[in-house]
Amino acid sequence: MKYTTEIKINVTLDIFIKKMDAVDNLKHWQRGLLSAEHISGDLGQLGAKMKLKYRFGKRQVEITETITKRNFPNEFHANYTMIAMHNIQHNYFEKTSNGFTKWTSHNEYIPLTFKMRIMLFFMPRAFKKQSLIYMQDFKNFAENGTSVTHA
Repeated sequence: MKYTTEIKINVTLDIFIKKMDAVDNLKHWQRGLLSAEHISGDLGQLGAKMKLKYRFGKRQVEITETITKRNFPNEFHANYTMIAMHNIQHNYFEKTSNGFTKWTSHNEYIPLTFKMRIMLFFMPRAFKKQSLIYMQDFKNFAENGTSVTHA
């Protein structure tokens, strides 16, 4: 399953990238994040891996992030792998005509189990909705300093 999401954030591209590129900021805009642990490579650089742990309701999920392209301030691509799903994400950032930032994210989800294949078939909007929530939470954090850790 593939989809694209987009959001405009009312901060300059420089400020956007500083907030986006700081691992310590993840907790402020990724709901459910319990921990982010560097596994290998140079932190935040091409090829680096990080283990992300989330809690969604009663479920705990572990995701491995692998950075596949890092070309700030314009692009950041990564693969996210969990037990039953693989997500390829390509993020593009551009300065708007009024000096703010447009973030476009192209996502491809590849189910690794039959159960996830069925879930993607019956609930495709749930994945896009979750992506939009993260983008809106980042917008709130970047523009207003609003953290989801206090939500």
